[in-house]
Amino acid sequence: MDKLAATAILTFFVSLGVILGGSILGGLGAGLVGKAPMHTMLELAEEMKLWALVTALGGAFGIIKAFETGILGGQPLQLVQQMALVFCAFAGAHLGFIILYFMSGGQQ
Repeated sequence: MDKLAATAILTFFVSLGVILGGSILGGLGAGLVGKAPMHTMLELAEEMKLWALVTALGGAFGIIKAFETGILGGQPLQLVQQMALVFCAFAGAHLGFIILYFMSGGQQ
């Protein structure tokens, strides 16, 4: 399998796992302290989207360096590849939120 495709798939699922795992465990904690678990899970999923992207991409500095290389270094293919990885990370995080949203019955 192509290295970019493998990295994109891994990025997608890491981001999805951060949202689902963090929200489910956060909802468990909310239940232990007497808060509404599903409401807390959705709030956490919404708040963690950005952090899921950063986690899935391996930190912000690597991707910023790749953008610099793509723009200033005259390597547009590098820029397109990094944008694809950012899109995959966002898609995974958003899918995690959608899964939790439908688990809650569509109520926030």
